[in-house]
Amino acid sequence: MRESTAAQPVTALPGVGQALAKTLERLGLRTLQDLWFHLPLRYEDRTRITPIRDLQPGAAAQVEGRIEAVERGFRYRPQLRVAIGDDSRATLLLRFFHFNAAQANQLVVGTLLRCYGEPRLGAQGLEMVHPQYRRVADTAAAAVEERLTPVYPVTEGLSSARLAGVIARALQRLPADAELELIPPDLRKAYRLASLRDALLFAHRPPPDADLAQLELGLHPTQQRLAFEELMAQHLSLKRLRARVRQHAAPALRGGGELRRRFLAALPFAPTHAQQRVAAEVAHDLAKPAPMLRLVQGDVGSGKTVVAALAALAAVEAGFQAALMAPTELLAEQHFRNFQRWMQPLGVEVVWLAGKLKGKSRSAALAHIAGSAEAHPAQIVIGTHALMQEGVAFHDLALAIIDEQHRFGVHQRLALREKGRVAQAAPRGRGMEAELEGSAMEGRLEDRVPHQLVLTATPIPRTLAMTAYADLDVSIIDELPPGRRPVTTVAIANARRHEVIERIRAACADGRQAYWVCTIIEESDLLQAQAAEAAYAELTSALPGLAIGLVHGRLKPAQKQAVMDAFAAGKIALLVATTVIEVGVDVPNASLMIVENAERLGLAQLHQLRGRVGRGNVESSCVLLYQAPLSAMARQRLDVLRVSNDGFRIAEKDLELRGPGEVLGTRQTGELALRIADLARDAALLPQVQRAGATVLDQSPALADKLIERWIGQAARYAGA
Repeated sequence: MRESTAAQPVTALPGVGQALAKTLERLGLRTLQDLWFHLPLRYEDRTRITPIRDLQPGAAAQVEGRIEAVERGFRYRPQLRVAIGDDSRATLLLRFFHFNAAQANQLVVGTLLRCYGEPRLGAQGLEMVHPQYRRVADTAAAAVEERLTPVYPVTEGLSSARLAGVIARALQRLPADAELELIPPDLRKAYRLASLRDALLFAHRPPPDADLAQLELGLHPTQQRLAFEELMAQHLSLKRLRARVRQHAAPALRGGGELRRRFLAALPFAPTHAQQRVAAEVAHDLAKPAPMLRLVQGDVGSGKTVVAALAALAAVEAGFQAALMAPTELLAEQHFRNFQRWMQPLGVEVVWLAGKLKGKSRSAALAHIAGSAEAHPAQIVIGTHALMQEGVAFHDLALAIIDEQHRFGVHQRLALREKGRVAQAAPRGRGMEAELEGSAMEGRLEDRVPHQLVLTATPIPRTLAMTAYADLDVSIIDELPPGRRPVTTVAIANARRHEVIERIRAACADGRQAYWVCTIIEESDLLQAQAAEAAYAELTSALPGLAIGLVHGRLKPAQKQAVMDAFAAGKIALLVATTVIEVGVDVPNASLMIVENAERLGLAQLHQLRGRVGRGNVESSCVLLYQAPLSAMARQRLDVLRVSNDGFRIAEKDLELRGPGEVLGTRQTGELALRIADLARDAALLPQVQRAGATVLDQSPALADKLIERWIGQAARYAGA
């Protein structure tokens, strides 16, 4: 494709000045290519005139009729009512609530109007509220549109019609197929892909006989052609990222295994077969002189932390450091306590680093991490985002473990990897087992990076993982420890709140503990959600004599930890908390979970919260307390939780209901910003995308670069991080 055409700024188009260019930039539209790929949200059929008598409620249509009556009213609020009729001898009422005097004066009896809108049943028959309309001259029949009318995503100060005009002018400069096409002809033929030029022109202005329902679902072959190319670009960018990381060397971690044997022997339970299988896959990767890039998925309570501990001990046995990064201080503290309990008997030092660590304590931790002259190197480091901050230097980091990957972006994951990047002439490990070997590594010893182990307790559907984590190998812990029982889940309206409180009283009287989770901290009339403080006060009053604790994100860390410790020790029977307890809390005696305003949370988060109970050997329950009335989507979410404890089935449904951006948390991290493709809708394309992508990488690597640049552009810069 001619770079000059695609890369031309929008101001190259007639009628686009600096002011309009700034407005377009808010939509990410800076070049002609951006305009070509800015597809309509929906389409309007203005290619035909529908007789008024043939209108169907809810089905948008274009009608033409003469004004028969006009009425202005001011009951409750100003209102303009205009009745029009046509040759079908039927009448349609047009209703306007926002109008000015000039507009009203134009709408006089006898005027011929052409209107587009969605008819609905009113008190006096069919009506359109605020339809689009224009006056039509009587002299001759006005032509209808030749193609379906696109309606584009817009921003403040820019109408869809004006944007449509800009895009139409941009499409006039669309190059010929030979210059525009990036997918080779043999692949297009193999996967039955239309030409890119035809696909773009069709998507922007479909012919009148196009299947409107199919178009609006994004399932038309021309739209699927565009989605295919975008998914392939995403896939290729992650494959490139993986290849670039693989170009570096990594220490081959082949310790004798004594620490790992002692660690396993001291565990109060035997690892499951799934844990053993995944731990073996990780160990196999770590023993290679190339960087491990592995994602370990496991449902809540499946034992990912044990796998992470075994990997960390492999690094320690080989004379290197391991670091574990968690997204919240609460989860990082939980990991620190677990690792301290496990590692202390083995003589392995664990150091903690978080943003709250200040003064001498922080200086001492940094010295241990760096292995400065005054301090011996820490063997395992656990912390939050603070591990990536400037001033944190590792002595010899060989393994970076990232927990709850979906809370971090690719950038953050790679930033921790950079902390362990070493420029040197020889391995720094203190044993032959850490030797970098193999001719493939020769000449690359000066650029060594740590292995990466990524953990997530949010099961990622296979279709999503294929695209979102194409740079990682995936292991799945698909087995829960023996004795873990499914959690019984019920959904109860807030009107029956008193019954739920009585259920807590009964559970605690039997010696069990319970959680009450609120979704916000402060009162909010708008959200109708009860705050944690209010719930704490209510429950303290309703359950006198019961030890109740309160935890939320605004408490000082020491206060928060004191409450959590008291709950874990059984000194607190009921813990009122916000969703800070979503991950990282393990109290086997807790058998009852109440989630207030459950309709406000996504499936994955609800499943995570539910995973805080059912960790002992007694029957456990989760009560989803909701505010009626429920929306259709909220009801679907709660129904899925009620009938299933399978994290992967829940994840598939979450993907279907909310989309990949929400499931992965990428609205915040900026990853996977798909413009046209939809991973839930287009899942069937992914196997073909993978095969086609492999062919392009193998046969036409230059085309891969161009595809990535077209669809991802500057967002692909993380690949070189």
